[in-house]
Amino acid sequence: MHRLTNQVRPYAWGARTAIPRLLGADPDGTPQAELWLGAHHGAPSTAHCEDGPRPLPRLIADDPHRVLGHGTAERFGGRLPFLLKFLAAEAPLSLQVHPDATRARAGFDAEERAGIPLDAPHRNYRDPHHKPELLLALEPFEALCGFREPAATGAELRGLTCELAVLLRADLAVPDTHAALRSALTRLLTLPDRSRERLLDEFVAEWSASGPRGTHGDIVADLAVRYPGDPGAVASLLLNRVTLGPGQALFLPAGNLHAYLQGTAVEVMASSDNVLRAGLTAKHVDAPELLDVVDFSVLPIPYARPGLLEGRREFRPAAPEFALHEIGPGRVAAHLPGEGPTVVLALHGRVELVAEVGQGLTLERGESVFVQADSGPIKVEGHGHVVAATVGSH
Repeated sequence: MHRLTNQVRPYAWGARTAIPRLLGADPDGTPQAELWLGAHHGAPSTAHCEDGPRPLPRLIADDPHRVLGHGTAERFGGRLPFLLKFLAAEAPLSLQVHPDATRARAGFDAEERAGIPLDAPHRNYRDPHHKPELLLALEPFEALCGFREPAATGAELRGLTCELAVLLRADLAVPDTHAALRSALTRLLTLPDRSRERLLDEFVAEWSASGPRGTHGDIVADLAVRYPGDPGAVASLLLNRVTLGPGQALFLPAGNLHAYLQGTAVEVMASSDNVLRAGLTAKHVDAPELLDVVDFSVLPIPYARPGLLEGRREFRPAAPEFALHEIGPGRVAAHLPGEGPTVVLALHGRVELVAEVGQGLTLERGESVFVQADSGPIKVEGHGHVVAATVGSH
């Protein structure tokens, strides 16, 4: 087992106190959005080994079959297939979607051939992997997630007379729901430059003046103030509004259009940073690429339901790269599977980790550890709240 030092991503939407509080540090007044625990090249963790600190990707590359386990090393090409994050959102994240594995590989290869630098602002694909993800709320968490019935959005637009509202109502009235949603989102993402600002301003002004409207009454105006001239504020009306309580989770597969609005959570995902943005951002938006990736199906809100195993709550969605395990809060006595590598993060309290092979260690709030596959199953005891990421099912 190796203690980890992890990197914080200072995205503009990040909260200013949640991650410093987790890490026992003084806030410096800047936004701190995500704490990354893993081996992704964008912000790899450092593993503290007996012979000194080593970047986690280097530790894995030196002996992938021992560190990851033979099966994981073979399945995922000698790389750690998951990335664990602590996420703290004070403001809305971008409206976004993730590609499937085929699209990610093709997009990455095409941009490599074109010679686009990995860190170029207009780059879409920063690695060749897909990015399904699971989010576990640690406090009440607000999100927009997946398309709702077009008729529900159309009903909330009833009575609005501005040009954009009239056009969107016509789009959403198409009987085929896929076609209706595609038409409405395409319209919003391809508004003509000469009229975009006017159309959006007229819509937001009339929407705000017309009083409360359904589940999205306050979202449109708030997003429009935060992101002036951004069609994502109006596009939010196409999506389900979700409020998660602590311990509730969402699983977001490829193609699910979503935006996180506010709250703290833990995320686990396939180790990728591929994000296609539709709005609510100052970053690059590639509308044609995004529209080809989005799944326009109307589906139920994708809640993830845990199983209860050996003293832990276990989330195993349909993603081979990862599973998420939650232990506590409170007095705990649980076991983590020893099927491959594990990353453990202590959210509160103090717990002892005892490996089947080798020595154990103590974790307190904000501390984390990488457990090699050759350590075997891990026993977790103490009083606290712990999350752990492992490889998913075959």
